[in-house]
Amino acid sequence: MEELLEILNELHPDVDFTTQKGLVDDRIIDSLDIISLISEIDDCFDVTIPAEEIIPENFNSAQALYALIRRLEED
Repeated sequence: MEELLEILNELHPDVDFTTQKGLVDDRIIDSLDIISLISEIDDCFDVTIPAEEIIPENFNSAQALYALIRRLEED
């Protein structure tokens, strides 16, 4: 989780990603941020996020994103 928080903090250092639950819904991150996140996650965690998983629910919080990463690592 620490690695993910570092990636997120590089995008928006002013956001508290440990408590924020509406990253997409509240327009804190946008589509370009999501593209950057997908690339960084691929590099850092060695997982590929398939297109069908690129939905707001998976990107609305650090916790949801980390759960997605863990699920993809298991597959």
